[in-house]
Amino acid sequence: MSRIRPHRPLRSPLLALVLLAGLGAQLPARADIYLCVDASGRKELTDNPKPGCKQLDVPNNIPAPSGGRKSSGPAKPVTTPTDFPKVAGSEQRARDADRREILNQELHAEEKKLAELKREYNKGEPERQGNEKNYAKYEERVKSMADNIARAEKNIEALKREISNIK
Repeated sequence: MSRIRPHRPLRSPLLALVLLAGLGAQLPARADIYLCVDASGRKELTDNPKPGCKQLDVPNNIPAPSGGRKSSGPAKPVTTPTDFPKVAGSEQRARDADRREILNQELHAEEKKLAELKREYNKGEPERQGNEKNYAKYEERVKSMADNIARAEKNIEALKREISNIK
């Protein structure tokens, strides 16, 4: 008769991998796994065979590569396939100009939004609204406003960075 034991955290990473394999995940490498049962009937999964252990056949195992990773010299340059669509230089410049214009419009809108947020924020002391008799509600709105200002500033930085990356 087997005894129910209290839940214990997994002690073996190998056991965790075996359990994941049983749930449909694939193991990153193959290891021989053995099920050992001691005299008291306690089961143990291990990668070290002991007397009385039975090797398990775990599905979805991927054999580990033999030896270490070997470098075959410098990496080969990536080549573009011959049938890959090409864009003429003038057309690419026009696309870049359109993109720059769109990004500049977004930047202008974001800067305008930031100015409005800062005006409304009033250096951390915005006017209280009628529904904010509870001070916690007011503080929550002030924090939300500060978060919106920080987000707008990050958006502006990202747009400026994107514009500077256009050739």
